[in-house]
Amino acid sequence: MPAAPLTSAELDQALAELPGWSVRDGKLTASFEIKRGDLPPFYVAVAAAEDEANHHAYVDIIHGTIGFALNTHNAGGAITSQDTALATRITALAAQHGAEIENG
Repeated sequence: MPAAPLTSAELDQALAELPGWSVRDGKLTASFEIKRGDLPPFYVAVAAAEDEANHHAYVDIIHGTIGFALNTHNAGGAITSQDTALATRITALAAQHGAEIENG
């Protein structure tokens, strides 16, 4: 059974608990700055978390910045609790690997 899209109130609550994350083009997004040498092990950890959750982000890597965009394909591309859960996990992994939310 596909995950249900979050309501506006649920999404607002999730965003309040995910500093640095926002909705852009219908996806839950954030970018992190990280030392280039620390980026590969960070992404390996994220990939393992994605596989464990059976939910995967769109990922962009440019120099020392890694960006994530999340939505749920089997919910029509909506943002669901699967996305907020993975965003929470990515944020925790970022902290463990010395990555900081990009400030614009």
